[in-house]
Amino acid sequence: MTDTKHIEKWVNQVARGDQQAMRHLYDAFQRAMLTTAFRITNNRPDAEDAVQEAFVESFQKIGQLRQTRRYGGWLKRIVINKCLDKQRKHLRWEAPRQILPDTTDEETWYVGIPLEEIRQAIQQLPDGSREVLVLYLFEDYKHREIAEQLGISISTSKSQYQYALRRLRTQLQKWKHDAI
Repeated sequence: MTDTKHIEKWVNQVARGDQQAMRHLYDAFQRAMLTTAFRITNNRPDAEDAVQEAFVESFQKIGQLRQTRRYGGWLKRIVINKCLDKQRKHLRWEAPRQILPDTTDEETWYVGIPLEEIRQAIQQLPDGSREVLVLYLFEDYKHREIAEQLGISISTSKSQYQYALRRLRTQLQKWKHDAI
């Protein structure tokens, strides 16, 4: 990533319509924004569209950004909102149910499972549960914020998060047993 001095300079230049500065900002943030978008949408074309739309919106509204050094966080919020807008069109919630009883309070059940296996298991979650999990776990949203963004209750956000964790644990425990 680029240092904040360059980011601030480019943001100010974009505010004056400098297209080269737009390219610099795009190059500096595109990969990270695409990763975030893909985690939420689980669909490469939707993620790419959301990122493109977010950059366009950020360049159009760059004058609203009060602290130029915070461009990355501001852009990420726009990307997340674009992804959620896309997901709302085909979002389905799965009723939380107990898959396997939680027999341990152990917080390290995932140790030893390759990161790629965890990523694939997250992608296999139902859309609603995956979105809540990604927003809560990776994007540090609070359940209140998730509920507002998705138009659900706070308790639904919490239950979908717990459901996603239980389902992941079940899927990944199978992997551990198969790997032995």
